[in-house]
Amino acid sequence: MPDPTSRRDRPGFPDAPAADLRETVHATCVVVGEAGVLIRGESRAGKSSLALALIEWCPLQGGFAALVGDDRVRVEARHGRVVARPHPAIAGLIEVRGHGIVAVDHVPACILRLVVDLVAPGPRLPEPQEPEVAIVGVALPCLRIDRAARNVGLAPGLVLAKLLAATPGVSSQSHTPPRCGEAPAPHSAGAAGVA
Repeated sequence: MPDPTSRRDRPGFPDAPAADLRETVHATCVVVGEAGVLIRGESRAGKSSLALALIEWCPLQGGFAALVGDDRVRVEARHGRVVARPHPAIAGLIEVRGHGIVAVDHVPACILRLVVDLVAPGPRLPEPQEPEVAIVGVALPCLRIDRAARNVGLAPGLVLAKLLAATPGVSSQSHTPPRCGEAPAPHSAGAAGVA
């Protein structure tokens, strides 16, 4: 009888116990509509700034976006999907450059649909990108954005375009419409942890 905790016979998974399908990553995560976006990059690459730009920009376009977690995000493979949650010690907190750490409304979890890698400036006509990256053994679409695109304000639009292309049928609007101008209920800025 096969060991149910082993992934040895499942394609795409390394040999490791099922408990190893979770980790904490240095990243920022937002939810756009119902699609989670994991933003990775070196320290001071602009992860928090891009998250804040998406949170501000999406409602202006008639959509919804909210913080999941900043700086440290817990990711876990569940049934072929990646669930992202904020680290409980810093849930609801985000760094605003020049202002420090501030409390913001956040959601407790999301299903990741896209990984955004913030990278150093590259060549004017870059080589084709790898279309996917693996997060806890699950392949997800990936978008690389260099500093030049971020500096001229193109990053939020690039993220939304990639999200729409990568996840047909998932929009920046919640599938359950909120009442009269309300967004889905995020956790309040004072929330201390994740259920």
